[in-house]
Amino acid sequence: MFRLTLRSLRAEALRMLLSALAVVLGVAFIAGTLIFIDGMRAGTYERAGTFDRHTDVGVYAEQDPIPAALVEKVRAVEGVRAAEGELTGTAGVVGADGRPVLGFGFLAAVPTDPALQSYDVVAGRLPARPGEVVLDEGTVADEGFTLGAPVRVGGASGAARAYTLVGTVDVADTARDIGGPFIGLVGADALAVTDVGGYGRIMVAAEPGVADTVLADRIAEVAGTGTTVRSREQILDAAVADAVRDLRQFNLVLLTFAGVAVVVAAFVIANTFTIVLAQRARRTALLRLVGATRGQVFRATLLESALVGLAASAIGVLVGAGLAAGMTALMASLDTPLSGTLTVTPATVLGCLLAGTVLTVGAACVPAWQGTRVAPVAALTDAAVQVTRPAGRVRLAVGATVLAAGVAALAGAASAGQVLLVALGGVLSFLGIVLFGPVLVPALVRVIGAPARRVFGTTTALAVANAVRNPRRVAATATALVIGIGLVTSFVVGAQSTKTAIERSVDTQVGVDLLVTGIGGDLPAGVVDDLAARPELGVVHERRSEVADDVEFRAAHPALVGRTLTGVDSGQVDRLGPGRVLVHRELARERGWSAGDRVTLGDRSFEVAAVVTADPSAADGSVPAGHVVEVTSADLTRLFPAARGYLAEVDPAEGVDASAARAAVESVLAQYPTVNLMDQAAYKRMLTGTVDMLLAFVVALLGLAVVIALVGVANTLSLSVVERTRENAVLRAVGLTRGRMRAMLAAEAVLTALVGAVLGVALGVGVGAGAMAFLAELAGDFTLVLPWGQLGGILAAAVLAALAASVLPARRALSRPVVEALGAE
Repeated sequence: MFRLTLRSLRAEALRMLLSALAVVLGVAFIAGTLIFIDGMRAGTYERAGTFDRHTDVGVYAEQDPIPAALVEKVRAVEGVRAAEGELTGTAGVVGADGRPVLGFGFLAAVPTDPALQSYDVVAGRLPARPGEVVLDEGTVADEGFTLGAPVRVGGASGAARAYTLVGTVDVADTARDIGGPFIGLVGADALAVTDVGGYGRIMVAAEPGVADTVLADRIAEVAGTGTTVRSREQILDAAVADAVRDLRQFNLVLLTFAGVAVVVAAFVIANTFTIVLAQRARRTALLRLVGATRGQVFRATLLESALVGLAASAIGVLVGAGLAAGMTALMASLDTPLSGTLTVTPATVLGCLLAGTVLTVGAACVPAWQGTRVAPVAALTDAAVQVTRPAGRVRLAVGATVLAAGVAALAGAASAGQVLLVALGGVLSFLGIVLFGPVLVPALVRVIGAPARRVFGTTTALAVANAVRNPRRVAATATALVIGIGLVTSFVVGAQSTKTAIERSVDTQVGVDLLVTGIGGDLPAGVVDDLAARPELGVVHERRSEVADDVEFRAAHPALVGRTLTGVDSGQVDRLGPGRVLVHRELARERGWSAGDRVTLGDRSFEVAAVVTADPSAADGSVPAGHVVEVTSADLTRLFPAARGYLAEVDPAEGVDASAARAAVESVLAQYPTVNLMDQAAYKRMLTGTVDMLLAFVVALLGLAVVIALVGVANTLSLSVVERTRENAVLRAVGLTRGRMRAMLAAEAVLTALVGAVLGVALGVGVGAGAMAFLAELAGDFTLVLPWGQLGGILAAAVLAALAASVLPARRALSRPVVEALGAE
């Protein structure tokens, strides 16, 4: 049987080619992901401790920053050679052209003691005293800075000030290389620029001969509570653990999408073996007649599937290595800290080979078992070749029940907003489609094909008849498409709905022309005051809030506060001013406050100007709903002097045009390199840009599952062409032209793919509706938005891909002469 299996496999290698391609793609996705992650992990271990090469002990802040006094205490501990505070934060650089250097600026306090310095200096030296700065070599080269020249650096503390550039450092491919400039200052300057009250950690170098663990114990005695002391090994372990944890999360995401591709490949493989074994019914019967048992035939089929899976997996590993190499090169070219080296481990190779082989064998098990059930004598008749065994009644009944339950769960999720119902409804609906597909898919093929029959006539009628001839086969082929397209659709619908909700929220809450936002943090001190001092600007309002005693205090501007209010219960909103506040209805009811009352907030007395209601979407969830008090900006500063905001709203003064106002804002912001200026449209794009980027990432990953499913369409059509060789020859003999034969096969492929796409879109829309209902329960501003253009694009892409998938089967159907095809077995 073994030699017979090998001969059979060689003889029918072409029939398994597209099925093997599905395995290749699935395994390549998994192998590429694992090899890429292995390379990133290897790079992570190499980079761990880059800036701790001379650090023996570290004292880390747990919550509050470490005061400078503790640095002196640690420095005085016996066995300490050097100790300095370090902090990291954000800052910005003003470029040579007077504009902020683009990118997220990373600031770090650089040790001045040579015993702790671990930076690779490219030119010059590290800063040794206040007023000196080092930058990364890329920023220096791009801006044309020269050593000894002044460079303006600014952060949270206020406007940029000049520092002397004393050196350049190489931080490429490290955690401090995040796409923007790297800024190194001495500790005192770093504290001043970031406006924080202390350091994030203390770096300690030990005297020669002093063990780091012993020194760590000594330092722990003086460090006190609120800090964590780590030895050198613990510092490196923590650095690696943080980086590897992020890699594991990234790896899990990639492997989740790889799992989807593998499931789709399993459908394609199972369908392939079902068709191939059906076409071998006579051969199987002959083997049975000459003495082969069902077990031998079953094992021979599994052996064949194992050989196909192993060969395809080996190719998949090679393709995956190529993908990983491409990803590694891309990461390196983008100068991201996620770069690594191509690392192929035996465990990854063996794991991928095993996964692909097990996948193929597992998918072939059911078809292999069913293929041995044909009676030997019956299989020698012509009827045996026509495998049109309908799905069992139990399967259809269960499928209809499960599908109905899934649809009901999605409908319930759309009204109730329960995330568990969304997940349950999606899973049950898909399982229902799988089980009930032999009835549902052919019915949809007939429905969609009906208008096409009237337009294109007999050719389409033949395509419909061929497509529904074997309900189980067409259902399995279409179902493979449902997975990928369903997931793509759910993400597309979710992304569009989320973007619309964000834009609606901006329209509701932002009523000005210009917005000034902090880059990666709050606005720096002084920028709002400088903007307010410009005569070209009428409204300058910093959006700030603080929470105290389960109440959210918001800074409100009398000219803007009405945009978020939906009603006034009592009082007058326009009375908001110094010493007067607006209280939201829910808080007023709980505290028994009404308009005109004097209330104590913090340590100050205020008058309630009005009791108001507001859009729930304006709440941030940090306090009970409606527990909000709106006060003037000056009053909020008196209550919470340290309060900062990330956004300032700006409107031109009366009679000043928008361009003049924008120019005034830009002239102020030139001194603040950690802020951005944008209008409402740009602000919306900034908020929705992450959604677009995430959607592109997801669709790219799920696209492989769709490609594998379309390979399944081509595979099914190709095998069907082999099965219908004589029938197609008869059609050609009675006058069907080559063009009409191609059209018939193209229509068959399109109908199959279109039904799968329609079911996938319907499933994705249902899941998206449920997810949006769940988010609406949380935030109150999410509604289902159907991107008709994108959904139409998905269907159109499925149709075009199906047309492409029909080319090779059509060529195969037309390659044999009619007379030869009429005599085919």
